[in-house]
Amino acid sequence: MALSNEALGEIRMLLEGEAPAAERCASVRKNFPGLSLTRCDASDMSSETPTFETPEFCVYLIDTSEHCVRITGDPAAATGLIVAQKR
Repeated sequence: MALSNEALGEIRMLLEGEAPAAERCASVRKNFPGLSLTRCDASDMSSETPTFETPEFCVYLIDTSEHCVRITGDPAAATGLIVAQKR
């Protein structure tokens, strides 16, 4: 599932909402059913550069098209997200 700039903007908007973090992530899953979403703590991703950040999250794109999952900066290759919550 390639992600457009419009889709990334919508994901950002959903993650910047007022609801609890778990509900915001659930909203992303609901609005993008074909997209994998993994939540973790931001410290788990400290050596990576996020695609974008919100006040509460760092968001990374992942490509799961090969045997191993990899971080990608290319929205056209993205098949999922890692949403890392800042503490």
